[in-house]
Amino acid sequence: MNMESKTPPSSGNSPAPSIQKVTVVGCGTMGNGIAQVFATCGYQVELVDLSAPALEKAMTTIARNLDRVVAKGSLDQESRDAALARIHTSTSLATAAQHADLVVEAATENRQIKLELFRQLDQLCPPTCILATNTSSISITDIAGATGRPTRVIGMHFMNPVPVMKLVEIIKGYNTDPAVTATIVEVSRHLGKIPVEANDYPGFVANRILMPMINEAVHTLYEGVAGVAEIDTVMKLGMAHPMGPLQLADFIGLDVCLAILRVLHEGFGQPKYAPCPLLVKMVSSGNLGVKTGKGFYAYQAGSKDLVVAPEFSGSL
Repeated sequence: MNMESKTPPSSGNSPAPSIQKVTVVGCGTMGNGIAQVFATCGYQVELVDLSAPALEKAMTTIARNLDRVVAKGSLDQESRDAALARIHTSTSLATAAQHADLVVEAATENRQIKLELFRQLDQLCPPTCILATNTSSISITDIAGATGRPTRVIGMHFMNPVPVMKLVEIIKGYNTDPAVTATIVEVSRHLGKIPVEANDYPGFVANRILMPMINEAVHTLYEGVAGVAEIDTVMKLGMAHPMGPLQLADFIGLDVCLAILRVLHEGFGQPKYAPCPLLVKMVSSGNLGVKTGKGFYAYQAGSKDLVVAPEFSGSL
């Protein structure tokens, strides 16, 4: 579900003074969106991933998204071409990180993977480099503890789809230098985003509130209170949500939702964060939402129709 962006009117094409070169680790949905936004706003971007085919796919996605923006008249062709030219790809973390002023890690939402990445980045990046993570739930303080520069580690949680969504959740670790926080706030504003600062507790603000709502929606389906479409319709029409919680869960990825709920459950030790058994079963079966073609809804390439997955279509 790729959506086009508008070039932030206040950003111009020059990066914020203290940050010139940005390395984005991970080229999936979040990583390629983050790379696109930075490049459009004038930053030199190194996009790194272990998979060369994944990097090629990411660049195709970025080019297609920028073409849509040009077609809408929000970006001219010259600026589109310049943005693409600012993005360089690499399968070598050492090469991509060696000159970075800022790293934004957007790898999979797995604590051990992130800790190992930050151990490596600490060794590979210049001492002045700020290490940011796009994690949506994992402790910034824990991640910072894997490095020798905890004062220069921070959370920079973009929302999906990155080129469209205005919010960036800025999460301060226990040791994050206030000057680093101020720099990341400045950079976020330069990207045309609206930064909101939060302290380092499980789920931060966004997912501490969102995930229990999604989990309760899954429980409501699991207990037979209402069907998929009915639950989403109530939340869209009754609570003015642009997307129902079950459709949103599909969009986020049910595996990501489950991982975040487990972080919340472990971090707070409260039963209200325990994942619904139906969510656990769906993830175990490989029905993860949009990215696998089926979750609470069934998805077909090229179709925008919202169709309830067959196993839920006659649930009531």
